[in-house]
Amino acid sequence: MIKKFKPYTHSRRSMTAADYSTLTKIPREKALTKRLKKNAGRNNQGRISMRHQGGGNKIIYRHVDFLQEKKGVPCKVETIEYDPYRTAFIAKVIYADGDRRYLLAPHKLEVGAKIITSLDAPLELGNRTILKRIPVGTFVHNIEIMPGKGGQLGRSAGASVQILAHEDGYTDLKMPSGETRRVSWDSFASIGQVSNPEHNLVSIGKAGRSRWLNIRPTVRGSVMNPRDHPYGGGEGRQPRGTRKPKTKWGKITGGHKTRSKKKWSNKMIIKRRIKK
Repeated sequence: MIKKFKPYTHSRRSMTAADYSTLTKIPREKALTKRLKKNAGRNNQGRISMRHQGGGNKIIYRHVDFLQEKKGVPCKVETIEYDPYRTAFIAKVIYADGDRRYLLAPHKLEVGAKIITSLDAPLELGNRTILKRIPVGTFVHNIEIMPGKGGQLGRSAGASVQILAHEDGYTDLKMPSGETRRVSWDSFASIGQVSNPEHNLVSIGKAGRSRWLNIRPTVRGSVMNPRDHPYGGGEGRQPRGTRKPKTKWGKITGGHKTRSKKKWSNKMIIKRRIKK
């Protein structure tokens, strides 16, 4: 559900936010958190290696268990919580042996629900099992690319991956991007769609809110000086002056493919993603 605001300022008129009223209002589990050092997009020499980063509110990292290696041990959902480091919500669970973990929360998961990871787990919301046991057409998330490595596919807010087929030791998956990809059917996946599916409908509304999110302003190259960008300089508004589009560092861009032709996983991609 998207929350709207009364337009008592110009920025509030277009601002929206996710509705957090369904989340559990208790303090975080301190044993599962740590404070990460901020580098504002700079490397170990202090030079900017990632532009448009810096500032932002102080946030604390939550250790999320993407592997869920406790096979056959049931757990109970204690809380559904907000995580500042990711777009999806997370669930704090307690296992039958007393261990607590943070997991990615599926959409419509409720406090008190039971979850289990095993080879013969029931095909219910939040449960985790191997792909070859899951029927064709089912939506899953947090999927392993390599068995035993932990979930790497379908982890962002609202993401869901559809199972298309099982054949010759592999499962064909339809990704949210439209790409059709093949992974081993011995890889584990969780049933359901990732929580917070309306995240993409949130409107930031004002520049200050971007700064809270650690996002610094983006400046057009054409308004920079010639020493700062290939498009810079000139009296007034000028054309870019180059036949092909270039990056800030003079590298030709715009439609250039960056994926290696020798990458091992190329053979696993049946159909490329849909270009928007």
